[in-house]
Amino acid sequence: MAKAVGVGGVFLKARDPQALALWYAEHLGIAMQESGSLVFDGPESAGRTIFACFPVDTEYFGRGEQQAMINFRVDDLDALLQQLAAAGVRIDSNREDHASYGRFAWIWDPEDNRVELWQAPAR
Repeated sequence: MAKAVGVGGVFLKARDPQALALWYAEHLGIAMQESGSLVFDGPESAGRTIFACFPVDTEYFGRGEQQAMINFRVDDLDALLQQLAAAGVRIDSNREDHASYGRFAWIWDPEDNRVELWQAPAR
């Protein structure tokens, strides 16, 4: 059977797409291409990608009208949160630590989208 083998892209609507792309490049270190697209490439981008569906009334994404949430794998959650705080990024004070699948934190981008940061457990 033919099947999907990974996520090829995540696409967001934005009031100011260029500014939002620059924000992600600056604050999360995602490489920006000449086209303005943000790209993960190379061995550090390897890893598991989750595609999950949530109930329409979930509060996990934050505000009610947010229809999707991006989860970024990060290499050092604590250091990244310190960098983001120093840059004035809005950070949720809630944290989740799960021995079997890792650590989680949440931030908001300039378009008020809640974004999940995930550091996988050490292997």
